[in-house]
Amino acid sequence: MKETKSLEFKSEVTNTFLKTVSAYANYGAGEILFGVRDDGTPCGINNPEKVCLDLENRINDSISPKPGFTLRINSQNNTIALKVSEGLDKPYLYKGKAYKRNDTSTIEVDRGELNRLTLLGTGKYYDELPAGNSELRFTILEKELQAKLGIKKLTKDICRTLNLYYSKDRFNNAGELLADTNSFPGIDIAKFGSSNDVILDRELIKNVSVIEQFAKAIKLFRRYYVYELIKGAERITKEQIPERAFREALANALVHRTWDINANIRVLMYTDKIEIVSPGGLPLGVSKEEYLKGYVSVLRNPTLGNVFFGLKYVEIFGTGVRRILEAYRNADVKPNFAISDNAVMVTLPSVEYQLPLAVDEQAVLEVFAANLVLASSDVSAITGFSRAKTIRLLNSLVEKNKLVKGGKGRGTKYSLT
Repeated sequence: MKETKSLEFKSEVTNTFLKTVSAYANYGAGEILFGVRDDGTPCGINNPEKVCLDLENRINDSISPKPGFTLRINSQNNTIALKVSEGLDKPYLYKGKAYKRNDTSTIEVDRGELNRLTLLGTGKYYDELPAGNSELRFTILEKELQAKLGIKKLTKDICRTLNLYYSKDRFNNAGELLADTNSFPGIDIAKFGSSNDVILDRELIKNVSVIEQFAKAIKLFRRYYVYELIKGAERITKEQIPERAFREALANALVHRTWDINANIRVLMYTDKIEIVSPGGLPLGVSKEEYLKGYVSVLRNPTLGNVFFGLKYVEIFGTGVRRILEAYRNADVKPNFAISDNAVMVTLPSVEYQLPLAVDEQAVLEVFAANLVLASSDVSAITGFSRAKTIRLLNSLVEKNKLVKGGKGRGTKYSLT
């Protein structure tokens, strides 16, 4: 048994556990086991009934508002299990500070995250808050509504139907994001040459409608990744990277990013791939596994998301990752999704560009010909390569989208993409 993001061990009771209680109440249910050493072996707690009462009093006296929790004693080894539920009345503070789990440790949240927790506690979203600019024009949005929905004129009533008002005469942040000009960051696009030191094109699209940001980014994509192939009398349009995947990834970045961070979405265009980096991690309550499988759709900016849905920039909510993967269904290469607390990066590889394989890389790849799932030690034993060389070759094949790496530590396995 090991500590995880949702499981912590305490060999004895100290007030540091209250930080973890705050973290679980704020960011997702978890469990603290008292009377368990760091290595997962039980050492027990003396007089666990009395300790349970002490734990309950400490939580009730120190955490505000009071979180939901249960205490259970394991009479066989005298350990205590404290289970904390995620609460609705965020933020849950310990000594005036909110905490979160960072892998197996507990850390204080920064001011931006505290503001987001406070907003969630009120049941509101950032795009529903009042806009800083009250003089907004919507000619770009109006043209899109005319083209996509047949609306003749964008009236105040239609703006209210789209939920773009905070109050009677004041727009919300979603309204400002969709306005012709705004005060928000945008998309920073760079097209690289043979290396990161060679920038062939650079365009920063900011302080304009997210609709215009989306359209300009698609235009640049088509300039560099879509071409026409002439076969006889036939002209065939070819895509080096599926446009469907790029549109989906970009639309999701605009809809799901945290707009209170003064950072641009970054679109990095290479010969062999595109990387789309969206500021802010996953929405609160969505795990990496749920995100990758498309099981849960939690909109960080629901008003903006609904407008994008109406304009057919996105389809069914929560299916973005699956739609990106579907665009690569018949390709030898696959997209990659890297998730951290502060960003989500989607890598879309070129379906045409193939990185050359060295002789040793080819030898390693042939080991997986029968669709085997192997550890590095298995590959080393078959090829005769040293452990260090085998791991280096495996990592190179992962980077070239030839292999997929799964698991951690000694449980790491590799398989064909």
